[in-house]
Amino acid sequence: MAKPKLLFVTYGFPPARRAGCIRTWNIAKYLARTGWTVTILTPDPALHRNIDQPEETTQRIGREGLHRLPTGHRWPWLASESIRWPNEGLPWLIGGGARRAARYFGIDPSVGWISPAQRASRSLTTSDVDVILASGPPFSAFRLAKLLAKQFRCPYVLDYRDLWSRHLHNPAPHALHREANVIRGSAAVTVVSPSWRQVLDRQFAVGEKVHVVSNGYDPEELTAVKASEFNHFPIVYTGSFWPPKRTISPVMAALQRLKESEYRPSHHWMFHYYGRHGSHVREEADRFNLMDHVVINGMTSRSIALAAVKAAGAAVVVTSVEENGTLEENGMVTGKIFEAVGLGAPILLVAPLGSDARAVIETTGRGRGFTAHDLSGIASFLTDRFEGKRLESNNPTAYTWAALAGDIDRLLRSTIKI
Repeated sequence: MAKPKLLFVTYGFPPARRAGCIRTWNIAKYLARTGWTVTILTPDPALHRNIDQPEETTQRIGREGLHRLPTGHRWPWLASESIRWPNEGLPWLIGGGARRAARYFGIDPSVGWISPAQRASRSLTTSDVDVILASGPPFSAFRLAKLLAKQFRCPYVLDYRDLWSRHLHNPAPHALHREANVIRGSAAVTVVSPSWRQVLDRQFAVGEKVHVVSNGYDPEELTAVKASEFNHFPIVYTGSFWPPKRTISPVMAALQRLKESEYRPSHHWMFHYYGRHGSHVREEADRFNLMDHVVINGMTSRSIALAAVKAAGAAVVVTSVEENGTLEENGMVTGKIFEAVGLGAPILLVAPLGSDARAVIETTGRGRGFTAHDLSGIASFLTDRFEGKRLESNNPTAYTWAALAGDIDRLLRSTIKI
């Protein structure tokens, strides 16, 4: 029997250095292993502003039997956060003006990718594509999938890594009509959490068309990670903050309590931050008089961040500091939760009551969830970790990418006739 053929449309794919690349890589990798011929339609890696290990990535793509179809990109000044464009002089000034105008008129910064991607796809025929899977953001991928589905006369499936018009940090109400249009034409939709499934159903009445496919972790990648060496008890946070909803403030407040209490752990402890929001961490550490216990590492490679998480006495994850979140907030289940699960690090989660992130923690048994106001609970969790108390793991393998890709495989096959 011939292998089913997937055209995977994604703006972010390794070696591009974007958070979403972890999901897109693992979907492609494990679908190929389940018997799919996978062609990835994505911008040429040379166009990306930030890339990581391009030669090694090309080798991995070959080993997994994946086919990368690189595209060009028009109007790079609109997408300068992702695509190479000078950040000084006249080009920077022109680009800045164009980006401001685009935001004002609700133009997707990645819109210049659509036409070059259509041109690149002309090297394929209808016999090369049975179904299209598009992963976003950016959601130009969804619009492109609809166009290509007409070209190849095949169904398309939309994979939401984040929300679109109701995005938590960059909502795009102007995109509501476009979003409704691409959802209506799709064969199926996947989202990363039950709450976000409710959001889409409430907006677009999509019902059973929407399926939950969580983020996850790849044991093959994580077993190769060598833990960093610390001469103290490390509390580790990797990734971004989005004040005022996602901040490090409650953790700093709890650490201040521990510092000023009579309790003295047998090992010195330090809070390590890896990411681009060091100024926020520094401000909060100053406010809580904790700079002598804080190390700000800045942007690092994924391998360094994973090594730190593997060594962590506590891996901190914050989704929202709200006590009771909206559906949009409750559906935030960041990828770093699953990396900590796969690496075996005890997870200190700050999230609203009833959030989907808490459900993941409870399913795996790899951590504890607290609201931002439960400072005593956060402090108690850290005290237990200082004292070497262990957590009981439950079912972490439910979130391996091999298992999750099986769900996507069945969904994709249900949309086509083979």
